[in-house]
Amino acid sequence: MADRLKEKTAKGLFWSGVQNFSVQGIEFVLMLFMARLLGPKEYGTIGLLSVFMAISHIFIRSGFGSGLIRKKDRTHEDLCTVFYFNIGMSLICYLILFIIAPFVADFYNIPVLSPILRVIGITLIIGAFNTVQVAVFNFTINFKVQAKISIVQTIVGGFSGLLLAYLGYGVWALVWQKVITSIIACVMCWTHAKWKPTWAFSTQSFKEFFNYGYKLVLTGLISTLYNNVYPVIVGKFFTADILGHSSRASHWASFPSSNLTIILKNVTFASLAKIQDEDIRLERAYRKMIRTSTFVIFPSMFGLGAVSAPLMYVVLGPKWGLCAQILPIFCFTYMLQPIHSLNRNLLLVKGRSDLTLRLSIIQKAVGLTLMIAAVPYGVFAIFYAGCICSVLMLFMNTYYTGKFINVGFWKQMKDVTPTTLICTAMYICVKLTMVVIPNVYIQLVVSILVGIGVYVGLAKLFKFEELGEVWSMYKEMRKQRKNK
Repeated sequence: MADRLKEKTAKGLFWSGVQNFSVQGIEFVLMLFMARLLGPKEYGTIGLLSVFMAISHIFIRSGFGSGLIRKKDRTHEDLCTVFYFNIGMSLICYLILFIIAPFVADFYNIPVLSPILRVIGITLIIGAFNTVQVAVFNFTINFKVQAKISIVQTIVGGFSGLLLAYLGYGVWALVWQKVITSIIACVMCWTHAKWKPTWAFSTQSFKEFFNYGYKLVLTGLISTLYNNVYPVIVGKFFTADILGHSSRASHWASFPSSNLTIILKNVTFASLAKIQDEDIRLERAYRKMIRTSTFVIFPSMFGLGAVSAPLMYVVLGPKWGLCAQILPIFCFTYMLQPIHSLNRNLLLVKGRSDLTLRLSIIQKAVGLTLMIAAVPYGVFAIFYAGCICSVLMLFMNTYYTGKFINVGFWKQMKDVTPTTLICTAMYICVKLTMVVIPNVYIQLVVSILVGIGVYVGLAKLFKFEELGEVWSMYKEMRKQRKNK
């Protein structure tokens, strides 16, 4: 049983990794071209609406998908109940967005936001039709199909947006890219999913999922509002151009961090849920995940922050200079995301969504207070406030983990400190290399090679077990690739 779970988890990690990093890689390449056809203002305009779309997604999902994954004896009636609830909520959310669109445009004093919000809001309804299919893929740990769907939708939607940008559609190229992407995803999910809905709805199932999910809705709502404080504050008190720079910096910083976080959240939740009543196994598996994930993500974030200036200049051009200054701050802010995600997953595995809500309220209240207090001191003060809040969240998130499986703050810090130390040494070496080499192109290439060499060399020198774990995962990925 344990070996089978390990094998399914390994396959899930592989295909989830393929999905996220392939998709992000494709988006990255397409973005390189689109960022030269479109400017920070276009990206900033779309960024202003992110909070409204994100909040709508929270209400549509309502934590029901997570409830389906966690429930061991789920039925067809449960799936149908969630399916029809999602569709109903999507229609309500779209109607609300349609009505408030003109007021949103007036708030930011950007008239084009009204029609954009009404068009982009259609993706909510489209996405609601495949939410349950995605949940089925998740609780069966079938990330292979999801990977294929994500890659296809990204390629088709991305090239559509690139073509429209080339033809001069401006910000509308980004809008229609999102619509086309959501349509492709919905069609492919229905094509590949074995489950199909019937006319069934259970009041008892709804109550069960609602009792579990409403706390996740409140938690997600608070988190979403907090995560979108940047666009709202920057867009209102500064300019869409600055917001465009910060949104691109956030996108770059989230490439390694958020992708690994998503992989961990999806795969580890499904895997840990199967051993939710075995605390010793949970502790052992959890600590191993902490060490392995930080061994991969920390050097990525340290390195990205170190080479931000030459990277932005070479890849996006000189007009994105402000983005290069913001990027290091976001790198260190997002660096802790995988640890936050694992801690929250542990609470959900234990069925304590009430504690995730409690933590979310406290954390976001602190973070919001810090950022609002930073507004008079400029946009960079706001970004630094977010970085400080991420560190404070670490203290809070590890509190209950310590109570449930005896892996609190100090144990987790003990697990990640060795990796942090060699990352710091790598960062210093990269910065020194950049000082010595004046040419920005050579500087970028050599700095990256030096960073990789120093990090891997130190890991071998001090005999990090995680290096072996990552190498084993790599070999498993190759094995899975041959067997796919």
